[in-house]
Amino acid sequence: MANIVIGYRYDRSPVYVRDLEVEGALALILKDAIKPNLVQTIYGTPAFVHGGPFANIAHGCNSVLATTTALHLADYTITEAGFGADLGAEKFLDIKTPNLPTSPDAVVIVATLRALKMNGGVTKDALTEENVEAVRAGFDNLKRHVENIRKFGIPAVVAINEFITDTEAEIAALKELCAEIDVPVELASVWANGADGGVDLAETLVKTIETSPANYTRLYDNNLSVEEKIEKIVTEIYRGTKVNFEKKAKTQIAQIVKNGWDKLPICMAKTQYSFSDNPNALGAPENFEITIREVVPKLGAGFIVALTGDVMTMPGLPKRPAALNMDVAADGTAIGLF
Repeated sequence: MANIVIGYRYDRSPVYVRDLEVEGALALILKDAIKPNLVQTIYGTPAFVHGGPFANIAHGCNSVLATTTALHLADYTITEAGFGADLGAEKFLDIKTPNLPTSPDAVVIVATLRALKMNGGVTKDALTEENVEAVRAGFDNLKRHVENIRKFGIPAVVAINEFITDTEAEIAALKELCAEIDVPVELASVWANGADGGVDLAETLVKTIETSPANYTRLYDNNLSVEEKIEKIVTEIYRGTKVNFEKKAKTQIAQIVKNGWDKLPICMAKTQYSFSDNPNALGAPENFEITIREVVPKLGAGFIVALTGDVMTMPGLPKRPAALNMDVAADGTAIGLF
């Protein structure tokens, strides 16, 4: 917390929390918040809930402390990295993993037939209709995620998150496509069948861990320049051809270098709908350029945020916020919480 930058002086030198000598007071305020929340699933399984950053604008993972604690208490630790593997997984592996006592043994990529069909050109109003050809057309998107995980030296397993509208033909087609790229795949019906619906997936995951040892490697070295690290992510994970830095971003990078912050990892702020910075470019787009409009250091968190396209870093409310449905009945009963 002492490293958090709260502003700049007239000469553009940074003002840190430590300059105000209040890091002790902040630590006192957060002494309980720093502790992971131990919760229980409906099946009685212990789980830690600690932090909920979005993977499109932040790092998309729970806290290092929560994961480290779980690693000391369980035979297997499973943790989520949000959105697609181009966002949450890349950030987990490049930003969070170096701060953990160990690296992942495997990565589960969760796929839905609905998402594949959308990436294959189907409109939202037709996603519940059987369309095997669209599944095949959209598979390039999933294939790229699998390829990206393998770049980190970690085996991947595909979990098909089953919906009631999925058909046997669509499921069979996806399993066939996964077999063609030699990636294990299992149907996960936990929404309908609870824990029983995830047994096959769990067994396949354990088998993969035992038969395909991971050899984790980071995508980039932190000693590379800020521009080089961003270019690595764009060209190797997103598969873009070029990065364009706007004038403001160039000025900010120069300031980052001047202050000695340029050895921090990169946290890309990008749309979750596409590998590119264009949310409408679905599937597996190629030969595109990505524009970096701002580069902002987050020294407390320990990374540099690179903002792409029109992405906003303040998440918005839904069109109808849940608060509008909440009230208290005359007898004191809560209304609209669930």
